[in-house]
Amino acid sequence: MGGFYIVLIFLVTGLLMVGIALLISRIIQPRKYYKDKYVPYECGELPIGESWIRFNSRFYIIALIFIIFDVEVVFLFPWAVVFKSIGLVAFVEMFIFIAILLVGLAYVWAKGDLEWIKPRPKLTHLPTEKGV
Repeated sequence: MGGFYIVLIFLVTGLLMVGIALLISRIIQPRKYYKDKYVPYECGELPIGESWIRFNSRFYIIALIFIIFDVEVVFLFPWAVVFKSIGLVAFVEMFIFIAILLVGLAYVWAKGDLEWIKPRPKLTHLPTEKGV
């Protein structure tokens, strides 16, 4: 029971230090409000036009695929470090893990999600001047 009091003391001390740091920051911060402060900042360029623009969802899909394979590497490095000591069972488990990821890669490849620019579908009829 005595060990829990030490944890409680550390928890209270940590919360108190964070609270004090936030309070000091609030007291000494400059308060200058002006119009340009609320303008969105994008790489040093002035914002032009609407911020709600349509963009290709392919950026999102490729980012998700990258994260999936990035996480695979995070799991693969520690496994490789201790591979000799954990034996054949760990090898089979990692083989299954990589096989599942390869099936996912084959799926997105076959679906065409790895293509940066998809070809436009051919028109079956010519558009008229009215756009009908």
